[in-house]
Amino acid sequence: MAARNDSMDLPVIDLDIFLNNPQSSPEVQAECKRAADALITYGALVLHDSRVAEKDNQDFLDLLEDYFAQPEEELRKDERPELSYQIGVTLENTEKPKCAVDEPCLDVIQRLAESERPLDIAGHSPDPKCRFFWRMAEPMPYQTEFPSLNAPNVIPQAESLKDRWTPAMDLWGTSMKSAVQNLAEMTAVGLGLPAETFKEAGKYGPHLLAPTASDLSRYGQKDTILAGFHTDLNFLTIHGRSRYPGLNIWARNTGKRIAVKIPEGNYLLVQAGKQLEHITGGLIKAGFHEVVVNQATIDTINRRKEQFPDRPLIRISSTFFWHLNSDHDLNPIPSLADKAKALRADQVNLGRDEGREVEYPPMKVGQLVQNELKHIALMA
Repeated sequence: MAARNDSMDLPVIDLDIFLNNPQSSPEVQAECKRAADALITYGALVLHDSRVAEKDNQDFLDLLEDYFAQPEEELRKDERPELSYQIGVTLENTEKPKCAVDEPCLDVIQRLAESERPLDIAGHSPDPKCRFFWRMAEPMPYQTEFPSLNAPNVIPQAESLKDRWTPAMDLWGTSMKSAVQNLAEMTAVGLGLPAETFKEAGKYGPHLLAPTASDLSRYGQKDTILAGFHTDLNFLTIHGRSRYPGLNIWARNTGKRIAVKIPEGNYLLVQAGKQLEHITGGLIKAGFHEVVVNQATIDTINRRKEQFPDRPLIRISSTFFWHLNSDHDLNPIPSLADKAKALRADQVNLGRDEGREVEYPPMKVGQLVQNELKHIALMA
């Protein structure tokens, strides 16, 4: 059973309780409620899943360090800008942090206490990070309206990588996908919905194993912004342990910046994304986060230089984006939208200003994704 103490002041949710007991049992119902409440209150939680193997994560991190250590001309072979970079590699200085120019997002920053604000992104250029998208989706039995969001995978062709690539990516990706998909079921139950509500809506979603790479031999100076303050456009994001610290998240209920420290073992960090915010009418808000170089990052760089002198100094995020189906009609669920309005009123009564009220118009999931991609300069 998962430890009951909170990590980083975030609730620890035990997926094993959900997997090993009848859904109607008091234990499962209580844990599902804790999961939903954690996402409502914080926009994030720590998930314990005994099926997750740390060795699979380490093999994945090794593979991606080797991949991103390749020369740029090799990496460019895996770029697909014509598909809005939604498959294959995205090189550094391509993706822009939406919050640098987005008024509602800048308003969020302004309302944070100065000591809790992200590093200044006002004049921030595109992020100095690379990324690889590896799709982990079921084959669609119909023609999607959004083919560029559902393109086939790109497999790197370097001799040292191509045989290792698919097995390692699929193994770790499957672990992450299973965990976050089960959490989607728990969240639905905790919100008073049928367990399959979100899982069915995500059945043919363009789920992505999405490692992000930052070259710390070039961008390892303190207070370097590797990924500017932003939210994710998908439904739920799940992270394994990175080898380098630097991920900060913000708790909705307090506005406090939290330095992420995922416990060792079978633990993962989960954050809410824009699709979950939309379908709940704002009851659950997408979680803000950034990746920066801090003193803990520098200490880890120096330690790894000594312990692993032959390994690349590249920070890899162990990240998976779980999506709803691109063709799914995205409408706020009325019962949840009503709860969102009541929660907003409660926050106002407590003196917590959540800023301007957000509208969530009906649209296809793929439309929301494309709108967000335009904001971050990945889609024309």
